[in-house]
Amino acid sequence: MSNNDVSRISPALNEQEWLIEADITSIQEKMAQGSLTSEGLVSWYLERINRLDGLLRSVLEVNPEALAIAARLDQERRDQGSQGPLHGIPVLVKDNIGTADKLHTSAGALALADYIANEDAEVVTRLRTAGAVILGKANMTEWANFMSPSMWAGYSSRGGLVLNPYGPGELFIGGSSSGSAAAVAANLVTVAVGTETSGSIISPAAHNSLVGLKPTWGLVSNKGIIPGIGSQDSAGPMARTVKDAALLLNVLAGNADSSSSAVLDYSAGLELHALAGKRIGIPRFYYSNLDHEALDMMESAIAVLRELGAEIIEPVELPCQNAEWNPTILQYEFKHGLNRYLGSLSESAPVQSLQQLLDFNQQHSEQALKYGQGTLEWLNTSGDDITEKEYLEQLHSSRSLAGKQGIDYALEHYALDALLFPGDHGCEVAARAGYPLITVPAGYTCSGIVAPGGYLTKGPQGITFCASAHSEAMLLGIAYSYEQATKHRRPPVLEPGSSSE
Repeated sequence: MSNNDVSRISPALNEQEWLIEADITSIQEKMAQGSLTSEGLVSWYLERINRLDGLLRSVLEVNPEALAIAARLDQERRDQGSQGPLHGIPVLVKDNIGTADKLHTSAGALALADYIANEDAEVVTRLRTAGAVILGKANMTEWANFMSPSMWAGYSSRGGLVLNPYGPGELFIGGSSSGSAAAVAANLVTVAVGTETSGSIISPAAHNSLVGLKPTWGLVSNKGIIPGIGSQDSAGPMARTVKDAALLLNVLAGNADSSSSAVLDYSAGLELHALAGKRIGIPRFYYSNLDHEALDMMESAIAVLRELGAEIIEPVELPCQNAEWNPTILQYEFKHGLNRYLGSLSESAPVQSLQQLLDFNQQHSEQALKYGQGTLEWLNTSGDDITEKEYLEQLHSSRSLAGKQGIDYALEHYALDALLFPGDHGCEVAARAGYPLITVPAGYTCSGIVAPGGYLTKGPQGITFCASAHSEAMLLGIAYSYEQATKHRRPPVLEPGSSSE
């Protein structure tokens, strides 16, 4: 898109650099004043994607109808008023989330590169109903990192390798919602939706100086999302601020199959003093492998929590912290879940089973198998080695060990409100329990590279809070309190002469 096209849509757009790091609330204020339109905002993001994403490869494809949708939403705002906080807000969704439009849904795989879903995933339906603009699809680790043990985080045969905007090619991107993270971090979109089986939202959010929230399992519908491990999978928000994550969760939360019609406003409890009186447990087992920089950063974060009125309880032990998790659940669920999904595709789809996927990749090995497909092959051969009864027994045992005998035990035994983990440590135990996590920026390590313009690009780090099921409102509150007291988040430097300030 040329600068002339941009100016035609919004004459003042080239001067609106305030949009860097702009949050949903400030964007809505400008729209209400009439100084910004959704069409202009979408155009601004599309121009940045066109100019900057050739380096990052975070956006797999943009929605060709995004500008027309934004223009329609602008007219609806003029005629009927705003639908709510997400009215006219551009959102990227991860490439394993179904969209029934001109966008493809492929999980980053070459085999499904031309596949268009028959219907929207429920989370996409909710976004559209709330007035959001689906800006495009975010790149991801292919098959949510169930492809190969040697595959790099953020790589897909369809989209290439997503790079961390804080140090492209140098710093770890995190996986598998890597494109969602990099795009939000680089201000290529306002917010994004990722998915997590174990760490796939929290890890890239922590490594890209973002807020990422993995909700309680079942709070957000998985309908229309390509499955990984169904008993752990969840879509969730990825944002630059806690408030934006809360506003996005307001829209994503809920399940069409649920009998409950209650709607919880997750932004209502975002208070500066939310940490006062909270008992935060420090599970030191998960700190044991940190290097001195990361450990110092965690100690600084703990000191801030104390200053904000939290009572720090340590050391805290989880009975399950040394557990060796049985792979039975992964083996059984992935194969059966993916076969059900692929089998539901139209006959025109090139693959309709895991075996057909393996065969397709082998036939297109030069493009599809840069890192092989060892994980897929293992899952295909081992997934039938257990019965449904054995699977259900293992699922119950795993959830109990991670939940009642793990996180819940620690919360109750030490009378805690939440646990504090470094970065993406602790993701597996929370995932197996089905419990929520939220990560928030905690600073930057000194290791890094010199970016264009002479600024030292440092590796972002996050801290992650965890509690029991359906504790999202409380977790958002304490994350907000920490965020507002520290304000560690800053945008990456992507162009010569630009500033990270």
